[in-house]
Amino acid sequence: MKTIAPKKNGNGKELFDAKSFLESSGVTRKTVDFVRKATIFAQGAPAKSVMYILQGGVKISVVNGVGKEAVVAMLGPGDFFGEGALAGQSVRIGMATAVTPTTVLMVDRDEMMKLLHGNHEFSDGFISYMLTRNIRIEADLVDQLFNSTEKRLARALLLLAQYGKDDLHQRVLPKVSQETLAETIGTTRSRVNLFMNKFKKLGFITYNGGIQVNSSLLSVVLHD
Repeated sequence: MKTIAPKKNGNGKELFDAKSFLESSGVTRKTVDFVRKATIFAQGAPAKSVMYILQGGVKISVVNGVGKEAVVAMLGPGDFFGEGALAGQSVRIGMATAVTPTTVLMVDRDEMMKLLHGNHEFSDGFISYMLTRNIRIEADLVDQLFNSTEKRLARALLLLAQYGKDDLHQRVLPKVSQETLAETIGTTRSRVNLFMNKFKKLGFITYNGGIQVNSSLLSVVLHD
């Protein structure tokens, strides 16, 4: 396996370049394209692989016995999902849906386990990624319990824009419906529409072939 030169962010910190590892490791994998709203895996389906988003966006959700859907996470390029297969899950406990045209790298569960056991650099990066995501999930829970709808929406948009991952001050999101945003933050579409209009009026977001999220939106999250 060839050596991967570490990538660095604007602060000089090394980044976990999972894509390069997966492409150079020799593990069996396949790249699959999904159209918008396509089901990547269904709730209750066999958990046989781990997936990595190359481009696009993925919604992870859970549906209860009466058909009510709750959005667990919104993921984008550079995110793993379906990792429950590595922890003994025999079936998917949620469903994954493409929220925009999406390309996913799929790695068989056994192949992923071999890579994690055989490459310490990759396993260290993967563990660091999963811990960081768990911290984000905890923050999401606190957000849902204590913050206003306006703050929750602002934070969701910043996360979808991957704010803080690079030096960009603006990021255009792929098409994400207001219904999906409402499901993500636990509110109604009308409330999302109200605050999206407010954010647009204040210059926090603009519409330019998608939702352009400006760094000034961070002021909504930080404001007490």
